[in-house]
Amino acid sequence: MTALRSLLFVLWLYLSMVLFAVGLSPALLGPHRPAMGVVRGWAKFVLFGLRWIAGVKVEVRGLEHRPRGAALVASKHQGMLDVVALLALLPDACFVLKKELMPLPFFGWFAWKTRMIAVDRSGHAKALKDMARQARARLADGRQIVIFPEGTRTQPGQPADYKPGVAAIYRDLEGPCWPVATNSGLHWPAHGFMRRPGTVVFEFLPPIEAGLKRAEFMARLEHSIESASTRLLLAP
Repeated sequence: MTALRSLLFVLWLYLSMVLFAVGLSPALLGPHRPAMGVVRGWAKFVLFGLRWIAGVKVEVRGLEHRPRGAALVASKHQGMLDVVALLALLPDACFVLKKELMPLPFFGWFAWKTRMIAVDRSGHAKALKDMARQARARLADGRQIVIFPEGTRTQPGQPADYKPGVAAIYRDLEGPCWPVATNSGLHWPAHGFMRRPGTVVFEFLPPIEAGLKRAEFMARLEHSIESASTRLLLAP
């Protein structure tokens, strides 16, 4: 039964991409806000199907810590659900993503229109400077900049390897950073089509104050996200 429900949800997921990206593509001709509305609507549509088809419920904790205005958000990343959920949960999320995704039809077009931050990961120092420049511009627009500090998806329980990009943005923006923990990989793994019924938790954690040295910030961030995510993984 789980395999059948998972397969039906995957069909729902891909159908939703066609319906929203193709059917609502005229939003690409307008300003940023309508295109962002399409993206957020798609995310909520996916979460609806995930709940009622695959039996995976999304629970949100720490709402008192959820930013509503300009903010830097650093989230644990275990699968595609992390992107979908944060698009739905934040009012105007702007993701840091790899530049290779931008040429993709529809996905890349909406990413460009909604002014996501595309990074050339082979660019090293130049890429970090460009990422920080784009982040400043998006923050000035009052958006929530979302970065996955590990740079890629990790399996639940896998040792963390935090990259320096988040520290570069944190230092440059001179503001707090809002960590987010999750156990999403237990129910929507990074690979394969199986969706395991249960409850995925996204927990907004207390913000890390501005002005910390790089080493202290990275240590605080990793401890905050990893300890909370591990707790969620071990919860009954």
